Amino acid sequence: MEQNVLIKNGRAVLPDRVMNNCDIMIADGSIISLSAGSSIKVATRTKVIDAGGRYVFPGFIDLHCDAIEKEIEPRPNAFFPIEISLSELEKKLAGQGVTTVFHSISFAEGELGLRSNDMAAKIIEKIQSITARRSLIRNRIHIRFEITDVFASDFIVSLIHRGIVDLLSFMDHTPGRGQFQRAEDYRAYLAKTYRMSCGVIDEIVVRKEQASGGLDAIVGLLAEEAVAHGVTLASHDDDSAGRVQDMLDLGVKISEFPVNLEAAAKAHDVGMWICVGAPNVVRGESQSNNLRAIDAIKRNIAQILCSDYYPSALLHAVFKLTVEGFSLPEAVAMASLNPAKAIGIDDVLGSIEVGKKADLIIVDHQDELPVILTTLVEGYPVYQIDYRGEHINANG
Repeated sequence: MEQNVLIKNGRAVLPDRVMNNCDIMIADGSIISLSAGSSIKVATRTKVIDAGGRYVFPGFIDLHCDAIEKEIEPRPNAFFPIEISLSELEKKLAGQGVTTVFHSISFAEGELGLRSNDMAAKIIEKIQSITARRSLIRNRIHIRFEITDVFASDFIVSLIHRGIVDLLSFMDHTPGRGQFQRAEDYRAYLAKTYRMSCGVIDEIVVRKEQASGGLDAIVGLLAEEAVAHGVTLASHDDDSAGRVQDMLDLGVKISEFPVNLEAAAKAHDVGMWICVGAPNVVRGESQSNNLRAIDAIKRNIAQILCSDYYPSALLHAVFKLTVEGFSLPEAVAMASLNPAKAIGIDDVLGSIEVGKKADLIIVDHQDELPVILTTLVEGYPVYQIDYRGEHINANG
């Protein structure tokens, strides 16, 4: 018999408003009632969590999270076991408010390291086998396919057929396209990230340029397989209206990190969801000198925040958006309800509403620094901290 949970005295951020002094009753992992200022009779076997007037958010749904790569390979060629890496990463993500994560696993043979096809497939297999036994949060798979990798399609089709792919995105890191509009930027990226020599980088660039001619059939095949098996499609680093149209024709629904306003506006106009990086919002700029996320958000073009390479940024981006004039429900929805809608799971996740799963985070906001104190997945506390606060001076 599962224990019921009551979160009392919270400032619940609902889709359209903030409900103060809100009591949230949870049973069998789902929200069964929301009430403001009422006196709820607590039944036996009910765990009571006093939010103490703090915010209660829906758990974040992170559609694009690269963190597993850095957890496995924190330094170039220094690898840790996938089991350890996933276990440690789950704890971090729970503490950052992420209750559903889409691990972005790259199939990009030319970039070596973790982004080789064999390693990417191995990571996915391990995530599936580990989380089938136990997990803190919901772990989902987002395959990133580098379209110049002519060897990856068989791996990806097999995984799609097995039903373990939730999101498939198409990316192209050929110099002069997408994220790397200048060849020297791509070369600098490979040299810094993978410590590659100039000779190796030259080989990769040549291979990408040679492969770029016959890719339409491969991309089209993968898109057809994904759509047929209910896998959502995304594009990555769209750099023009024409590129967006090409992706739309394939069935793409999400445009991740468009590199300029032209591409972002086109994606918005044709009904795509536009996903931008929370680190971009917090830092106020793109690390690649591309589109500033806040510019797209202020124009009501971008609707989704993801963690990209820094999961901690999600919470801080939400509050930064409120400083920029957005309401808290609007800002929170960008990290919860909107990604749920884009991926098609908003019937059960993404907002604090009766009937939905009780994926919730309790957020304290003091000294202009938001902190997550408690994270629940289906009403089960998977993370909880308490700062010493006033006891520091007294007890050292």
